[in-house]
Amino acid sequence: MINSSASSDDSAVAIAAASAGADVVRSLYGRRLTRIDKGAGDFATAADVEAEKAIVDVIRAARPDDAVVGEEGGQQGTADAARQWLVDPLCGTLNYAVGSMLVAVNVALRDGAAAVADPFSGEVFFTDGTSAWVRRDGVDEPLAPTSATSLVDVNLDPPFINRPGFRAVDLLAHPAFVERFRPRVVSTTLALAWVAAGKRAAYVTDGVDLAGSVHFAAGIALCRAVGCVVTGIDGAPTGAEGRGLVVAADAETHGQLMSMIRS
Repeated sequence: MINSSASSDDSAVAIAAASAGADVVRSLYGRRLTRIDKGAGDFATAADVEAEKAIVDVIRAARPDDAVVGEEGGQQGTADAARQWLVDPLCGTLNYAVGSMLVAVNVALRDGAAAVADPFSGEVFFTDGTSAWVRRDGVDEPLAPTSATSLVDVNLDPPFINRPGFRAVDLLAHPAFVERFRPRVVSTTLALAWVAAGKRAAYVTDGVDLAGSVHFAAGIALCRAVGCVVTGIDGAPTGAEGRGLVVAADAETHGQLMSMIRS
């Protein structure tokens, strides 16, 4: 719940909403859930739907005039609303459905506050748009990105929008990548939160306009707030014409990855 003193703070709304979704995801974990087919091998579960309802309820109570775009429910509220929330209630449904806990709940106010909740660690990563923190057991600590782990998450899920010029799988076999980094594959925005938190050196994925995606908006907001380098796979800024995503803890790591991608 949001108390009256926090209700004026968009980051408090984002935290409360993401936490409400995480509670649902955690409570339904391990159950046999109905699958909702979306085509092309994609699907949602009852946990996705119920978590989104819980998130939207929190946003509606705190910000009744704002619009919401949810992965499952689509546009809710007027499309021309001045403020729009982007909601991915269960990022990592494929993992969740087979009993893997590598999932996240994402809530982001477009161009504003955002929160990424890990339902199983209990961590909530959040930003007010200028700084970012992680909340553990009620204690907030500032996020501090670092490339020290040398771990790079690479999203290998289709569609491969920018092939043949770029294929993430090719990056993993690049001699310079093998020498400098160690790959991890986590198809969830949790990976972006881990870059902001210093648990990962970088994250790479294909795609288009990911900054405006319910799947990525919250994670990108976290990384930008702590000074990570955030670009497309072409090195250009993310946006409507953006191509994929390269997010690195520092400029050196970003430069190394871009050199590999371009070669």
